[in-house]
This record gives sequence, structure tokens and C-alpha cells, in this order.
Amino acid sequence: MTTVELRQLRYFVAVAEELNYGRAAARLHIAGPSLSQQIKALERDLGVQLFNRDRRSVSLTSAGSLLLPDARLLLSRADALQHRARQLSGSKPLRLAYVHWLPPDLKARTSAVAQVHIDPWVAPSHTQTARVADGSLDLAVCRVRTGDLEAFGLRAALLGVDRLHAVFSRPGVGEVAAEDTLLLLDEDTTWRSWNTYAEQVSRATGARMKRVFGSSLTGPEFFDHVRRSQRPVINNPKNQNVSLPPDLVRVTVVRPELCWTWSLVWREDDDRAEVRAVVEALRPDPDDVGVCGPAAWLPDDDPHTR
Repeated sequence: MTTVELRQLRYFVAVAEELNYGRAAARLHIAGPSLSQQIKALERDLGVQLFNRDRRSVSLTSAGSLLLPDARLLLSRADALQHRARQLSGSKPLRLAYVHWLPPDLKARTSAVAQVHIDPWVAPSHTQTARVADGSLDLAVCRVRTGDLEAFGLRAALLGVDRLHAVFSRPGVGEVAAEDTLLLLDEDTTWRSWNTYAEQVSRATGARMKRVFGSSLTGPEFFDHVRRSQRPVINNPKNQNVSLPPDLVRVTVVRPELCWTWSLVWREDDDRAEVRAVVEALRPDPDDVGVCGPAAWLPDDDPHTR
């Protein structure tokens, strides 16, 4: 008898709601091929086909439509059971902060092992790292460097990878070599992690840099810089999923593929069982973070460099 995993049911619901594997994978922050494999495994275990697929569309089969309410009900009951168990345990919640991205299924993964309180203060990576180090937080999801781990006595687990793309004002440009792009850096120190990363990209690839005020790294001001630029401009992680104006296009960056990692960070001397349990609950399968291929580039000081 096969066992259906709650994770697979969450994947099924995500694809059913998006009716697009790419959007569902982005929502779950996992690799598209891994999502497809998990759905096929679920169909095999259940003995029914859940989706009709072709190159252009995804739709629920009649069996998928009938099973979707049951899947949602099971997930809801599992969440309620986990929440009740946490209440009965009487343990104090762990404080977790982030920069601007969290695993979309964080609550579902952690509720069975610990109470996790999401800190409302959204701050840059270097700030959240320092807060974990001084005990203000128990955990943080951020970008971290190997030197920071050593200096502050921290550990890190890889949670996700963003492959960065560029934005350009000339339609028809599908891809660009990293050396032919432009990187915008913040004049202030708010974007310290991005500035360090961008400088490393420039040294490694020859990409040009331009210093601007932080407000120009996202939103309308960023798009204005793109329009004035003669080169595609690298889109920073905070701006990755923002819709583009109709006069701008997304451009794939190649040679190399620029990647940015998100880590779960905690204190090296924190040996509490609930901290270890949250780390293990959030640590994804290796295939689920395979966003970047063999041509991927990470800075030398990234703790997840292969």
C-alpha cells in the first residue's frame, strides 16, 4: 500500500489553482521538473490521472476535479491538527524574520514541529543576520555569506535559489551574456548584501555598474533606468516577480547564469530540539532547489557554492 504525502497534496492543489506548472512551481518555489515528477508520482500512487496536459494548457480531469475538494479538506484538517498539537505542547514560539521572501508552505511544514512566529520587521539580510546573532531572533530567511557565518557563529541551510534575469527596452532580445549587462548599486548601505553581490558579479564577468539611490532599484524608478540604459539591467531579487511595463522585456542572462541563494540562518550553539526540527522541516529536497543548471554562478563566499 502506497502512502500519499501531504506535500504532494499541496502540490496538487497549487497546480489545480494555477492551471500552469510554471506559475505553480514559482508559487511553491521549487523547480518545475521536480513539481511535474511529484504530480506524476501522486497520480501513480492514487491510480488516477489528475490533469490533462499538452504543450499549451493544463486542465483538471474529471477525477482531479472530484478529488480536489477532498485534498483541500485533508490539508485543512492536517493544519488544524498540527496547530492543536502545538497549543497542547505549551512551547514558546520561535521568532523567525525574513527580507522579502519566505517559503510559501512554511506554516504547513513547521506547524507539526514548533510554533513559529513571523517577525513583522522586514529588514535587509545583514540586519536580520545580526539579529539572529545577538539573540533577538531565533531564525531568519536571508542571504548570508560564509564570512558572516564564521564571524557571528551561525549556521545556514539552503532554502531556495533565484536565477536572476535582466530587463531591457528593446523587444526581440531573448538572452544576453552577463558581461553585456548593467548592475545598479545603492549609494546608501541599505542594500549592502545586493551591493556586495553586484560588485562580485562585475569582477567575475565584466558587467558594468552604476550607483543610484535605493529607491531606483525597484518599481517605476528602476524601469526608468532601464529605459535610459543601452544595456539590459540585472533585476535584483526583490524585483524578480514584479510585472513589467508593456514597453520592457525580460531577458535571460547566460554565460554565466547568475544565481542568488536564500538561506535559513540560526545560531551554531542553539541546540534546542524545536530549532533543529524547523530546520529539517524547511530544508527542501535537493531536486527542489535545482533552479540553476551547470552554468550557474555563485559568489565564492556563498556558503552553498558547489
